Amino acid sequence: MSFWKRLFGGAGAGAEAGAPAVTREAEHGGYLIRATPFKEGGQYQTAGVILKEVDGVVKEHRFIRADRFASLDDASEFSLAKGRQIIEQNEGRVFDLPT
Repeated sequence: MSFWKRLFGGAGAGAEAGAPAVTREAEHGGYLIRATPFKEGGQYQTAGVILKEVDGVVKEHRFIRADRFASLDDASEFSLAKGRQIIEQNEGRVFDLPT
């Protein structure tokens, strides 16, 4: 199964197949960050979602980074840190960024 099908819920994608699941959440600057690292090549790839309600509509920005970790815990913590960094560097424009 391709990387994109696993990432976005292709047929038959479950936790065993490496489908992303929320492993941790944190609030930062009025945003909600969800860590969603997934298994790739025997390691866990950094990934997450940044959410915020704007004018009654929940907006989201998904991100994936090349960083990989041996443990899910380390990947989850780094995904939250990366989400915080994205928010701080792009305040007010987070949802204008390419995904």
